[in-house]
Amino acid sequence: MEIYTADLQLCSAIRHNLESCILGKQQEIEQLLIAVLAGGHILIEDVPGTGKTQLVKALAKSIGGQFRRIQCNPDLLPTDITGVSIYHPKEEKFRFRPGPVMSNLLLTDEINRATTKTQSALLEAMEEGSVTVDGATYKLPSPFIMIATQNPIEFEGTYLLPEAQLDRFMMKMSLGYPTEADERRMVLARGGGHPSDALAQVAEVEDIERLQQQAELVHVDDAVGDYLVRIIRGTREHPNVRLGASPRAAVSLMKAVKACALVQQRDYVIPDDVKRLAVPVLAHRLLLLPEARMNGILAEDTIAEVVRQTAVPVRLER
Repeated sequence: MEIYTADLQLCSAIRHNLESCILGKQQEIEQLLIAVLAGGHILIEDVPGTGKTQLVKALAKSIGGQFRRIQCNPDLLPTDITGVSIYHPKEEKFRFRPGPVMSNLLLTDEINRATTKTQSALLEAMEEGSVTVDGATYKLPSPFIMIATQNPIEFEGTYLLPEAQLDRFMMKMSLGYPTEADERRMVLARGGGHPSDALAQVAEVEDIERLQQQAELVHVDDAVGDYLVRIIRGTREHPNVRLGASPRAAVSLMKAVKACALVQQRDYVIPDDVKRLAVPVLAHRLLLLPEARMNGILAEDTIAEVVRQTAVPVRLER
C-alpha cells in the first residue's frame, strides 16, 4: 500500500485547523482524527468550558459535509433525532421528514441529559448506519460519525448511558484543562467570536471516505493481531472486571490502530499503536466489580495493567 503525499498533507491540514482552535491538546486531537479515519464514534467526557463543542465545530468546518447538532434534554423525543413520517392530505400518503441524524457529522451535546428511550434511538444509527421509522429503514449519509459530549460531575437531570450504547463508541476521551502557558495564549489571543468561526474548509467528504478506505488497507502482522486479541481476552479474565471488552471492542481497536498507523505515515501497524490506543478504545467498555470501584480502582488503570502483563511480540532478525 502506498501512502500519497496529498493524503498526508490533508491529515496535516485537518490537524492544524483543530490545533489552532484547541491549544495544547495534540494527543487528544490526534485521537479524534484517528477515530474519524477509522469511521468510529467518539464520546467526549469533560467538565464545562474545556472546548468540547468548539473541537467538534472545528472538525465540521474542516471536513465540510452535513453537520447537525442535537442539544439533549429530558423532553427530547426519539423522533426529534431520527425524523418522523407526516401525512400529506393532498398526496394521500405519508412522507418521511428526516431528523438531524441524517448528516455526516452529528454532535450530540450533553447526551446523558436525554432519557434512555431517546438514547436508544441512536443505537441503530451508530451500529448499522441507518434508522427505522414506522417500519421503513432509511440509510444515513456516508460517512456518518457521531460525537457525543457529557459532563462527568453533574448528576441532576442526567441518565447513565447503557453498556450497549457505550460499546458502540469507538473511543472515549477527555480534553482536560489547558496548561498555564496555553491558557495565557488563549486569553490574550481571543478576540471577538470563536476560533472555529475563522477556519477554512480543508477537506471534502469524499476525501474522508478515501482516507477511511486507505486505513482499512493498512497491513497488520499476525503477531500484532494476536497481541491485540490477547489484550482483549485479558480484560475478560482480570479479577477486578465483571464485564470485559466485547468482540465489537476488538474490531474497534483493530480499526483504530490501522488509522493510527496511517496518521503516523505508516502502512503497517506496530505494537506501540495497540498500546497507545488500548485505554481510549477499551476503558469505557469495562464494567468493574463493586469492590474494585469501592477501592478506587479505575477502568483505565485496569487496561494499563492488562497491557503491561501482555507479552509484546518481538521480530527476530535472521
